[in-house]
Amino acid sequence: MRRRSGFGWFDLIIGILLVLLGILTFVRPGMILTGLLYLYGIIAVVMGIADILLYIRVERYTGFGPIVSMVSGILSVMAGVMLLVYPGTGVMVLSLLLPIWFIAHCISRLSHLSMIRVVSGNGAYYFSLILNIIGLILGFMMILRPWFSLAATGWIIGLYLILLGIDSIIMGLGNMGMRR
Repeated sequence: MRRRSGFGWFDLIIGILLVLLGILTFVRPGMILTGLLYLYGIIAVVMGIADILLYIRVERYTGFGPIVSMVSGILSVMAGVMLLVYPGTGVMVLSLLLPIWFIAHCISRLSHLSMIRVVSGNGAYYFSLILNIIGLILGFMMILRPWFSLAATGWIIGLYLILLGIDSIIMGLGNMGMRR
């Protein structure tokens, strides 16, 4: 019998928030340069904490943790705090930190795909695999072509946040109601 964690509600709430934030970004892509920087900062901090907690949980049960999750979590928390403390500078730095965050987060998710398959099945596994490969491609495109990053930031972030939110909702629904 499969044993799943009871952390489904956390993933579900994060997923819903990410989808809503992604839709808002699509509706008003120019807002990313102003008020949404604060929201992105909060989301980055929350996702960073979630990655750090994943590292701690896996390390506690297996004796070692996916170090990529710890690094991704730290980078996410740093990016989020920077956006919250220095929103004016965040506009300029966003074109650098965003691709690094995309790449780090996607590598983190790819590193524990085997757990996703066990916990949520093949559908969630393949969805997460495709989503994170797309995220890696977008991250490298934004690093290699900074003008692309600046011109399409709102659209890229909106689309990726919606997909990332769907991924979190799928993970949350797959984990919900299970006992430890």
